[in-house]
This record gives sequence, C-alpha cells and structure tokens, in this order.
Amino acid sequence: MSVFNAGVAFRRQGRRGELFLESKARKVGLRAVFKGVFMSDIPHLPQGFDIASEFPIVARWRFFNHAGVAPISARAAAAIEQFAREARDDAYLTGRWYQRAELVRRAAAQIINADAAEVAFTKNTSEGIAFVANGLQWQAGDQVISTAVEYPSNVYPWMNLARRYGVEHIMVGERDGRIDAADIFAAVTPKTRMIALSQVEYASGFAHDMAAIGRFCRERGILFCVDGIQAGGVLPVDVKSMNVDFWSADGHKWMLGPEGAGVFYCRRELLNKLEPEIGWMNVVNASDYGHYDFTLRSDAKRFECGSYNIPGVLALGASLDLLLEVGIDLIHRRTLALGDYLCDQLRQRGYQLVSSRRAGEASGIVSFVDPQRRHQQIIQQLEKQNIIIVEREGRLRASPHFYNTADDIDALAAALPKA
Repeated sequence: MSVFNAGVAFRRQGRRGELFLESKARKVGLRAVFKGVFMSDIPHLPQGFDIASEFPIVARWRFFNHAGVAPISARAAAAIEQFAREARDDAYLTGRWYQRAELVRRAAAQIINADAAEVAFTKNTSEGIAFVANGLQWQAGDQVISTAVEYPSNVYPWMNLARRYGVEHIMVGERDGRIDAADIFAAVTPKTRMIALSQVEYASGFAHDMAAIGRFCRERGILFCVDGIQAGGVLPVDVKSMNVDFWSADGHKWMLGPEGAGVFYCRRELLNKLEPEIGWMNVVNASDYGHYDFTLRSDAKRFECGSYNIPGVLALGASLDLLLEVGIDLIHRRTLALGDYLCDQLRQRGYQLVSSRRAGEASGIVSFVDPQRRHQQIIQQLEKQNIIIVEREGRLRASPHFYNTADDIDALAAALPKA
C-alpha cells in the first residue's frame, strides 16, 4: 500500500487507521512521513471524552490561539446561560451565586496547589499584578528584575514604580528565544527586592525554571511575582514547591474561561504585607451594612473590594472543573506532544523555530518564522481555510490546546506554504 493510500485509510478509520499507518511506516522506514513524532506519541484523551460536544468551536475552526483569547468550553457557556436564566426569572433569590463562587475558588486553588484562603478573584491578570506593585511599600533604589520580553501587564506596573518612587526596573534580555536563569541571577544585587516574571513568555513560549528561580529568591529574601496566564490550565503549577509569593492570571486563555474573570494568589505569610484597594467587601463584616467596622479580612478576600463578575466566575469554574476532570498532567503531556508534532512538520516545511523544545522549557506555544517573512499573508490565507494562528513580535505563533488533534496539526501544516 502506498503512503498516500495508507493516509486515506487513517482518515477513514480514525484511531485504528492511525495505528495501521504508523505500523506501515515503521516497516518501510518512513518515519520522516511523521516528521519524527508518531501520532501514537500523543497521549489519548480520556475514554468517552467528546471533543465536539465539549468544544463546539471545532465544527468550524481549527483554532490555534489559546495563548490569545481562547474559546470558552461548552460547560462555561452553559454556566453563563444558567446565570442569565436565574437572574432573569428570580433576580438573586435562587442562584446561590456567591456560595457557588466559593467552589470556583477551591478549584482555582487546586489548579495551582494553593489554599483557597490564598486565592482572590480578579478582573484580569493586570489587576493581580497591580495588587503587588501598588500594595507593597517601596523605597528609592529598590530593584525589580523582569525580562525584556514580558507582556506589557508585567512591565508598566514596574515602570510606574520607577516614576513614583525611584524604583529601578532591570530587564534581562532574551537570546535565541530563551532566557537563562543564570542571566536573571547575574542581574541580582543587594538592592533587588523582587523578581517578576511570566511563567511562560507570551511571544516565544519559553517556560522559565520556576523551581530554580523560586528557590533562589526564597533563599535570599527576594519576592517572586509571577504572571501565570500562559501556564494556568496547561502546565503544572505548584506555587508552594516553586516558592512563588504572588501569582496572577485571567481565565480567558488556557483555562478556557471568559474574559474578565481571573485569580490572584498571595502566599499566606504575605497577605498582610500588601495594602489592598479599599471598597466595601474587604472587611470582615461586609454584609453588616450599617455597622462600620474597618477590620480587614484575614484571607485573600481582603483584595476583593466589591461585587464579583458572577457570570464570569461561574463560567470559569465550569472550565476549571473540566480541566481538573481531564487532569492537568494529561493536558500538559498531550499539549506538549501536539506542539512537538507541529514543530517537526514546521522543520520539514522550512520554517525556523523560535520556541525552545528542551525538557522543562517547552510550553503550549510554538513560535516560528517564515524566512520569507510572509507572516500576515500566511495568517490571512489560513483564516480563509478556517485555521487560526497569530503573529507576535515578528513571529508566527500557534498555541494548540489539549482538545486539538493530530488531524488539526496536519491541516495546519498542509495549509502552510513551503518556506
């Protein structure tokens, strides 16, 4: 049987065809057909998991921008619809929204291995980072170290400290899509107060060695603040073993929730070190409206100064439950395998990879360059075929999630012009 006919058999027979095609390729020495990564190297989803019902977007799009604004899951959409019905029919009387929000808080804490008392709801990643930047007491000469390739939400708050207090903001450069931890450590001085990093850099997809950096910080009394939006929901996050002090992420990327509902983690020992923005809900007796007792809550709710984005929080909770049901470890392994499969095909087609695929440095983001720099033309051509990737910082960026398939990767690769 020709490789072409074997490919037809795969398309028609699904998983059975996949195994048959791989077996055939092994026998005739055609590993190159699979670009170095066999389809069976991609971990399977749980038995009975129905991609089409959980993610209706697949009916129309092959979507590879989960590092941007991801589709919400069907469960998240159902949670929003349920809230809308309850609010329409019964106002606040039957929904028990705030009680249900506490279950979401627990799920968010589980995703990052925190205690629920250390987790606050936010509007977005930026708000959580702002809690840190605006809540600590700064002195002229204090230093904050970040990288020169951070998303702006992890840059402008520190620049503002330089403007307001004379804090020095040091930015460590990227080399070939990587930022070595040793380069970060080399920038540290006795005046370094904080290291503020993205767990995964948004343009290159480089995943920092969180354990090494966190340990370095803790041993020296340096605070460690993490923008976690490109990691939460797709990479293992353990704020305790990583010695993270602050971690912030909105839910609209890998956590598959809507925009406007995020989480902020503050290590328990530091809760009273941040001065919160004050509203009416920060205090212990918030519901006792006529009794003005300005005693702040002792847990992370002290950072929640007003009413929640209830539909957003409940929708985020539905997607978090889905992620926990599938399992973050499986999601991580499957997403990395899909990325490796894509990288091999990109190499075969002549594209230059930017993203590190070294163990511990790879993430859900695959960043690559067309030597002919036809990036916008390529993006537009792909969208006409219902395939979505984006450009970031002069690079093409594809970010598959766990529900994407090898078939999706094949379609993307086939639609890319040869470089």
